Amino acid sequence: MQPRNMSMSGVVDLAAVKAAGEAKQKAEQARAEAARTGAVPASGARLVFDVDEAGFQQDVLQRSTEVPVVIDFWAEWCEPCKQLGPLLERLAAEYAGKFVLAKIDVDANQMLFQQFGVQGIPAVFAVIAGQPVPLFQGAAPEAQIRQVLDQLVQAAEQQFGIVGAPVDAAAAEEQGADAPAPAGPYDAALTAANDALDSGDLGGAVRAYQNVLSDDPGNPEAKLGLAQAELLARVRDLDAQEVRRDAAENPSDVAAQVRAADLDLVGGHVEDAFGRLVETVKRTAGEDRETARLRLLELFDVIGADDPRVTKARTALARVLF
Repeated sequence: MQPRNMSMSGVVDLAAVKAAGEAKQKAEQARAEAARTGAVPASGARLVFDVDEAGFQQDVLQRSTEVPVVIDFWAEWCEPCKQLGPLLERLAAEYAGKFVLAKIDVDANQMLFQQFGVQGIPAVFAVIAGQPVPLFQGAAPEAQIRQVLDQLVQAAEQQFGIVGAPVDAAAAEEQGADAPAPAGPYDAALTAANDALDSGDLGGAVRAYQNVLSDDPGNPEAKLGLAQAELLARVRDLDAQEVRRDAAENPSDVAAQVRAADLDLVGGHVEDAFGRLVETVKRTAGEDRETARLRLLELFDVIGADDPRVTKARTALARVLF
């Protein structure tokens, strides 16, 4: 049997949980300020940018593993494009990093125009985790565009755990260096939750993190801590040899694969855990597929959205879902 007080040293440094949460909170503040003032995010990764064929791989495909990329196909001679373009740019600023806008001049980038199968302009597509998604064609009304963008952002978060454009936490911290941030309203509760997690009181840690999230659903430190505590609670009483034997003998048993993936992650075999669940999603359907997909998103939370292994797994997940 696994020991009750398990270590996560192979996966996440628990001592860094609080620091990571604070960095993400500063990033969110920087993103909100950028949206309010219309400024470029601290990372220098603009919300609206031009893309050509040479930069498409990095600027769109690679970026889409972190944030939904909306593509505006336009041309200088296109009058409806001149109406739609500024509207999309304004919405990109208003959505404050929940998506970024890539503008592609079709006259200068005929290959991209053809690869996307664009029939006419303006045409708007999105790319999520490397997968293209057609959105609409023509100068649509603003209300309709907002509805489409809301659905896009929701799909990106639900399907792949992609929640928005990252902001450079160090730059955000530098911006606020002259005015030290006051203590957060949940610092004491989070400290108690982290202490419970470190001591192996998993039930107490889960309850403490859930209490914070009930008041502040987006709190990054509480989300990360809860994901870790729930993972440790799931594997605490598992027989590792039995779990791995069941998974090897029953590749179509989703519950067995999910348990084995949990053990893989706790043991530090992050890519094995992700790969196991991606393959399970690939060969299943219906409720079984959804079970595997949701567990994969939970494990993404344990590792953190910025980890390159999460980025790679999101892309793999997109390939098997679409």
